[in-house]
Amino acid sequence: MSYADLDAYPDSLRHAYERAVSGELPPAGLRQLISASWRRSIDAGVDPDGGPAPLVYDSADLADVRASHPLRPLLPLLAQTLTATAEVSEHVVAVTDSEGRVLWRDGDRGVMRLADRVGLAAGHQWAEGRMGTNGIGTALATRRSVHVYSEEHVLRMLHVWSCSAALIVDPDTGALLGCVDVSGTAPSLHPATVALVGAAARLAEAQLALRMHERDARLRHRFDALRGRPGILLSATGRVIAGDPAGLLGERVQLPAPGERLLLRDGRVAALEPFADGYLVQGAPPAAPTLTLSFLGDGRHTAAIGERRLPLSLRHAEILALLALHPRGLTAEQLSFHLYGDEGNPVTIRAEIHRLRGQLGGHITAKPYQLTSPVEGDFLQVRQLLAANAPAALSRTYTGPLLPRSESPEIRRQRDELEVQVRSRLLLSGSPGDLWAYAQTTNGREDIEILERLAGSLPPTDHRAAAAHARLTAD
Repeated sequence: MSYADLDAYPDSLRHAYERAVSGELPPAGLRQLISASWRRSIDAGVDPDGGPAPLVYDSADLADVRASHPLRPLLPLLAQTLTATAEVSEHVVAVTDSEGRVLWRDGDRGVMRLADRVGLAAGHQWAEGRMGTNGIGTALATRRSVHVYSEEHVLRMLHVWSCSAALIVDPDTGALLGCVDVSGTAPSLHPATVALVGAAARLAEAQLALRMHERDARLRHRFDALRGRPGILLSATGRVIAGDPAGLLGERVQLPAPGERLLLRDGRVAALEPFADGYLVQGAPPAAPTLTLSFLGDGRHTAAIGERRLPLSLRHAEILALLALHPRGLTAEQLSFHLYGDEGNPVTIRAEIHRLRGQLGGHITAKPYQLTSPVEGDFLQVRQLLAANAPAALSRTYTGPLLPRSESPEIRRQRDELEVQVRSRLLLSGSPGDLWAYAQTTNGREDIEILERLAGSLPPTDHRAAAAHARLTAD
């Protein structure tokens, strides 16, 4: 929504709000991000007439929490960036942790006194499940920057407030650290204020990245000084820094609990030794080449072992997909049932596996049948992106249904489940570009809801809106 559009927004917003809090579905015209947040808030039992944000840290506890939080070194930088503007524009600025707990706040003194009444102060928590739709809580719930204007808040006491929040993500681990929020009592936020919040968050992430690279450089210098440069060097978070030119460990490994050995992603075990502020991996044997499966969409479905591409029949692709989806392995009887249902014959499966092992070599074991190589696949990556709530990457990766010609009962179930999950996630949190990418897939081309969303959310002059409209009106 543009800044100019806000002039016509309040009347329709008030009507939508009263319908939503009375249990009716909000009418069309409400921002999708806000309507989804209202539903979550109402489902969580948020009372529209509720009171201030709860105090979760007293002053003594807050000092300890600040001291140990990763954003603590950046608070002076954020204060310098935002406070002067907040004072001039009569706003307050807050920095929270990943649970919406306010670590620090500053700004215009008069507005801060008003903010105290609603709990927009250090030590109070603004999670969406407790305070309903608000900049901080909704940004954390959706993992995206959020602007919430006046009556877009669920709580009536917040209708005099507008806020803008941007997330701060750890560039090392990808973990959500918290967010920066600017709030004021004007009906809306000036576009410059909204942009400033995002710039402050990106500045914080840039500083975190700089500190990470400085730590890496110090650690690598000590590693290079070792005679013979033994082992593979990891950061304190398990990120591979040096000593692995072949990329055997990937970009990161899961660090074990104290006293346990390191379990690599392909099932191998290696020793992990503390080294300065990081770790050394010792004794990791050469990794088996990765088996890469490309089974999404209408194109030719392929498998590759390292750089070697393998021609696959549909049946062999189905078997590999099932073994990849069941990493603990399957018996001949289980594979037969997954492929043919009750009509299956394990003898047929054993013959197919024998032929497939002739192509793959020792990459499939028996009793049970199991893939022994590290496995990557476009359909496996889609499952990971769904779990990570990454709609942009999801729309790029999901090029169509899983093995669309397969009649295997289990493949059909997995295919339908994946399709529903991808579609739902993109409708919930995807951008118009994400929805357009999905609209190029087999099922997305004629998906009325997807096409209506595209036609309604893009400018009429956008070619994607025109294409969506043409598909909707086609015979």
